[in-house]
Amino acid sequence: MTIIRLAAGAMLALALGGCVTTEAEYRAMDEQRCRSFGFRAPGEAFSNCLLQLDLDRAAERRYRFDRFDASFGGPWGYGRRW
Repeated sequence: MTIIRLAAGAMLALALGGCVTTEAEYRAMDEQRCRSFGFRAPGEAFSNCLLQLDLDRAAERRYRFDRFDASFGGPWGYGRRW
């Protein structure tokens, strides 16, 4: 039974490890998206498009983190109550 659990855990770890998107992959997707909007590299408009996509992704991460944190009763240790 232990070998089966160990194998199942290893398979789960491998499956979840393949779901990670690297920064280089994000950059390539962002560049493709900005090109689809009509921007061409190099240029200020292209750079601003990349910056805006990165800022949007960061805001989405903060939003998800705040929702996760609020589901456990708010930020711990900061003295702030909802």
